[in-house]
Amino acid sequence: MARTVRIGGQDFERIRVNNNFYIDKMDFIRKWWEAQDDVTLITRPRRFGKTLNMSMLEQFFSVKYVGRGELFEGLSIWQEERYRQMQGTWPVLSISFARVKENTFREARRSICRIIEEQYNKNEYLLAGNLLNEKERAFYQEVTADMSDETAAASLRAMADFLSKYHGRRAIILLDEYDTPMQEAYVSGYWEEMAAFIRSLFNSTFKTNPYLERALLTGITKISTESTFSDLNNLEVVTTITEKYEDSFGFTEREVFDALEEYGLSDQRQRVKDWYDGFTFGEKSDIYNPWSIINYLDNRKVGAYWANTSSNSLVGKLLREGDTNIKQAFEDLLRGGKISMEIDEQIVYNQLAVKKNAVWSLLLASGYLRVVGAMPEEETGRIYYDLTLTNKEVTLMFENMIQDWFAGSGDYNDFIKALLLDDVDAMNEYMNRVAFDCFSYFDTGKNPGRTQPEKFYHGFVLGLMVDLSGRYLLRSNRESGFGRYDVMLESKRAEDDAFILEFKVFQPKKEKDLEETVSSALAQIEEKGYAAELMERGIAAERIRRYGFAFCGKEVLIGGGE
Repeated sequence: MARTVRIGGQDFERIRVNNNFYIDKMDFIRKWWEAQDDVTLITRPRRFGKTLNMSMLEQFFSVKYVGRGELFEGLSIWQEERYRQMQGTWPVLSISFARVKENTFREARRSICRIIEEQYNKNEYLLAGNLLNEKERAFYQEVTADMSDETAAASLRAMADFLSKYHGRRAIILLDEYDTPMQEAYVSGYWEEMAAFIRSLFNSTFKTNPYLERALLTGITKISTESTFSDLNNLEVVTTITEKYEDSFGFTEREVFDALEEYGLSDQRQRVKDWYDGFTFGEKSDIYNPWSIINYLDNRKVGAYWANTSSNSLVGKLLREGDTNIKQAFEDLLRGGKISMEIDEQIVYNQLAVKKNAVWSLLLASGYLRVVGAMPEEETGRIYYDLTLTNKEVTLMFENMIQDWFAGSGDYNDFIKALLLDDVDAMNEYMNRVAFDCFSYFDTGKNPGRTQPEKFYHGFVLGLMVDLSGRYLLRSNRESGFGRYDVMLESKRAEDDAFILEFKVFQPKKEKDLEETVSSALAQIEEKGYAAELMERGIAAERIRRYGFAFCGKEVLIGGGE
């Protein structure tokens, strides 16, 4: 009989006691312990089993779970006598920053301090007897949600000290979702304050801490050392392109296919693979995200489970406000193509908007992109990675995100319908409305007069790609500057017309009004022979429509057609 699927289960004990669906990842304990690294940081996308693995580690090592061997019976780690003897013999400090998502630094700092205070409350047995001296007892009482910066910075180090004194061996520290406060700080605008606070806390806790046996941190991104781990030289960093622990998070294809067999769904292997396969960690390909697989086993139908578990606000902001190079590269990705980029795994959040390739590094770390190849550059030693969208689920998420860009300006399909019907008046009415509403939405730069048009054009083209992808092939002829941005739409059906769209910004030194700009755009279509390219593919000249789009600020004029 198939085990019960538990949606959202992150407590190892509850899953095991209730015999819920679980894939054995216990070999991670052996790998981590035998690596003997002092402080390990493992980054994986959200919903990839990080929290469950941390729960597993805590309950295996912690003295609070001594004698609970039944939780591990039948799993791989329990076959080794050495590890059976090790279970429940270490003081463990296990905390999570998952819920630190406040909009202000003051509240976020208080949330972190409250989490630490909870650990002190849970371990009040340390105050019994004469274990702590008078100064240590006084410090213990100072740890509150409103403690000073000095007390907060020393709090976890001090707790490791107290636990070590009581249990006679150094403590293990587990910190889950270490980077959540930093991400929220970037989005909400208090990055510098949070970076300074976290840096003091982490340096005290993880740098030359004599009371620390081992430490493990998990998160989505590798935040820059300067922001969080300054001068920490004993940190082992394991990212998505590192071979270490490559199959310890997420499900391998073999594990997924075994699960499908358990639930009588073996005939759905290819469909599940098309939707959810695609993640690559280190050299291990065909990794599936656990959240989607578990939900599929429960619902028995495909859907965007993993992609819809987050607002994706940061990703959407970076793509929407990104420069034209970012939007052009994203066109290639949405077509199923690949881009080649140098990846900097060290994320500096306050430089995401300006640092070259930072967006792609974040998308890779977050699981939205996957590596399909790598090419070292002989002269410099730099490695350029070939990246594609991870799978069908992720592609659908981005398509929905792009459609939402225009949602505030009415139905984007109104423009598509007008275009297909050659209703130029309706096209003008819609385009002026969406341009007025969306120009500033696509740009937050200090010089919007220069950057708005290009960003808007490219965002608009991405919208065309999404809404017409089932019926048309979209090709773009890219050229830098404001001179033009070509779009060609070739129908997948012989009876439909093809389209050439030419975008031009009004140039007052050359043109007296937008009508002349439209005429210039249409003339350029003829001069450059764009229609010839389509006719070579068998499309009759009379079935090719030509439109010129002229822009002056937020005013738009469209002309052309049949």
